[in-house]
Amino acid sequence: MVKEILLACVGKPSAGKSSFLNAVSDATAKVGNYPFTTIKPNHGVSYVPVDCPCKKYGKEEQCRPRYGRCVDGTRYVPIQMMDVAGLVPGASEGLGLGNQFLDDLRHAHALIHVVDVSGTTDQNGKETQGYDPINDINWLWLEIHSWITNNLLKRWSSIVRRHVAIKNTTVETLQIQFSGYGATISVVQKAMDKSGIKEPLETWDEELVKKAVSFFMDVRFPTIVALNKIDMPDSERNITKIMRKYDQDKLVLTSALAENFLRKIRKQNYITYVEGTDIVETKEDLPDSDLKTMDDKLRNRVEKVQDLVLYRYGSTGCQEVLSKAIELLGVSPVFPVKSVSTFGSTSSKPGAFRDCILVWPGTTVREFAKILHAEIDKYYLYAETVGNLRLAEEAVITATSNNIICYRTAQAITSKVNSSGDVPADKKGKK
Repeated sequence: MVKEILLACVGKPSAGKSSFLNAVSDATAKVGNYPFTTIKPNHGVSYVPVDCPCKKYGKEEQCRPRYGRCVDGTRYVPIQMMDVAGLVPGASEGLGLGNQFLDDLRHAHALIHVVDVSGTTDQNGKETQGYDPINDINWLWLEIHSWITNNLLKRWSSIVRRHVAIKNTTVETLQIQFSGYGATISVVQKAMDKSGIKEPLETWDEELVKKAVSFFMDVRFPTIVALNKIDMPDSERNITKIMRKYDQDKLVLTSALAENFLRKIRKQNYITYVEGTDIVETKEDLPDSDLKTMDDKLRNRVEKVQDLVLYRYGSTGCQEVLSKAIELLGVSPVFPVKSVSTFGSTSSKPGAFRDCILVWPGTTVREFAKILHAEIDKYYLYAETVGNLRLAEEAVITATSNNIICYRTAQAITSKVNSSGDVPADKKGKK
């Protein structure tokens, strides 16, 4: 079964994690300019954009998402988000709120590392000036690496003895040890393949253990770095240095504060605003609209956000962070339907492409049947896609060829889900 996708916002205290969570979700996390504002994880629901087939098949007006929304062929699919207590140096040894932070981390599928790129908070999250954030990225990775490595090394001799006694493979033994971090056999196998380690596990020294942990982390905790507070005075200088040192494909420039501000005044009906763009329109731009007229103070704030963030960087970056995180996970959107000609469902509410579920790479047609409902799998006859083309049970679902699926069963499914894919809320996004 597919677990519900969960992204975790991580980083040092006061980097802007809670502000980022509020900016991209329906959460209302407490925000403060002091360390450890967040003690227990805050949770929210975010929406990630994927291509909806309604535009390709001329069903934009009939597209009725059960969850999320669809705007001109872009489907916004719900995922879970959380931010956790800030991490400080020595967290792997229990300093600060390290033990709680690292325990919360186990449930996430990908990490969003929020970095204060302005240099106005030190490594402990305290206010300062001129702090160089360039090492914050590696430092967090090293803390998580130390946490996992130390847990292994303190039991390594007994792990090896059991490994030899029961004659497990290296992958099997490591999966047992990494299961507490949500690791499956396939995750561990992928990590070991990437590592290139061929030596028998019983001959590993500390360096090989650390190497194995490094590759495991890369697979199990893919990470996007959100360089936050880009509208602050010293940010541009720090951004340049960080961009030179790290992989730019995993770096996104963000201003959570700007995103929160724009969403707030949009809700108050002062502006129209399209997330992920620099498009902001006011009453002056749309005189015939029902938008409220802004006073000079509010207008100046909007213009400042436009000048320092939107026009300079193209957007606040918050939506791009989510898109990149989902891209790292490699999940594909799947649209279960009752009919591959009308794309409707059996729900009492009319509409096309009612459901969209994100599935993990490698999910097959038959496995997806089980994700929808056990009885679809039990009474499975066949599956078909657009053009009434039948799909092989073992065919891997991809976003480009077979992600619109209709299941045919030997008898009617009379419970909460039927072969059209009417999915109850507690099944959405599960595997």
